[in-house]
Amino acid sequence: MHLTKILNWRRALFLAIGAWVLMTIGFAAQQSHAPMTAPAQLDFEFFKSQVQPILLAKRPGHARCVACHITSTPLRLQPLSTGSGAWDEEQSRKNFDVVRQRVIPGDLHSMLLIHPLATEAGGDAFHAGGKHWDSQNAPEWQTLAAWVRGAKADASTKLRIIQTNSAGDNIHLIDPVTNKVVGEIKDIEANHGAAAAPDGSRMYFSDEALETLDIVDARTLQVTKRIALSGRPNNISISRDGRRVYVAIVQAPGAVDVIDTASQERVKSIPAKGGVHNTYVTPDGNYVIAGSIVGKIMTVIDAKTEQPVWSLEFDLGVRPMAFEQNADGSTRRIFVQLTEFHGFAVVDFQTRKEVTRITLPPLPPGKVGG
Repeated sequence: MHLTKILNWRRALFLAIGAWVLMTIGFAAQQSHAPMTAPAQLDFEFFKSQVQPILLAKRPGHARCVACHITSTPLRLQPLSTGSGAWDEEQSRKNFDVVRQRVIPGDLHSMLLIHPLATEAGGDAFHAGGKHWDSQNAPEWQTLAAWVRGAKADASTKLRIIQTNSAGDNIHLIDPVTNKVVGEIKDIEANHGAAAAPDGSRMYFSDEALETLDIVDARTLQVTKRIALSGRPNNISISRDGRRVYVAIVQAPGAVDVIDTASQERVKSIPAKGGVHNTYVTPDGNYVIAGSIVGKIMTVIDAKTEQPVWSLEFDLGVRPMAFEQNADGSTRRIFVQLTEFHGFAVVDFQTRKEVTRITLPPLPPGKVGG
């Protein structure tokens, strides 16, 4: 049975049946092409979360924008840090200052818009990097245009619940405001775990049928790559900076596979006793926690060294977990749900010991727990 998960960057809430992930995906508003009557203001947060992923995106038959624009072109972007698939805050600020020089706020004839656009669609005559969009209706071009018009991050960013389907081959995106399905991802059979890139540009799913981690473009909802894993996967988690995805390998002897999101390759397989069902990243991002139902053990992995540093055995299978932080953001306690126990164990992170168990109130007559 899957667990329903609603995730944001700080906490996880686990409910019964199904796997849910609450993520942020950017959608450019489909606005009129008429010029604005008041000067637009270029929004940095929209640029960082919506425009920069376009500069990093790979399109069939084209080099990525970043491939040329970190070298000798006048629009000089910041080089990506080693091992990173995205720019950090300081780099994004510098990119923003460079790119906005190619924009007249509110003017859809700005160089940023017409240079990579096909001539017949209103673009200029030549772009050394080729014409990336054949129409002004292209979703990526619309996103750039929305930014030029003055779109704000808070107005253009929407939350989506990701509902996986372990008995099928599709995944639904749900608008939590309307409770309606607004998107569908297809062709991922027996999908289990889900995670989203911090900037909302990609989604990651564990594919039990193919034993792969599948990467999905958040705009097109198409699978762009399948990464072979060391065995059959269950749930997954992602580092706070989005550079690593940690995949629980339930197939014996058990492991946590580490995926580098920049190279989109499996770079390591960390042994963990028992088949691993769940992986979590602590709120401070310093540790990865692996839980085994069969092995009845919790394994704590240092996120920097990617080596196990300690483990704790239980008398029952380890299932979902939640975390409590100290004032400095470090992990204080872990609350661990255990198989067939109507409650949870409390683990002190510093002493590495179970300190108590909390039994929940009994269920009403005729009610059965999940």
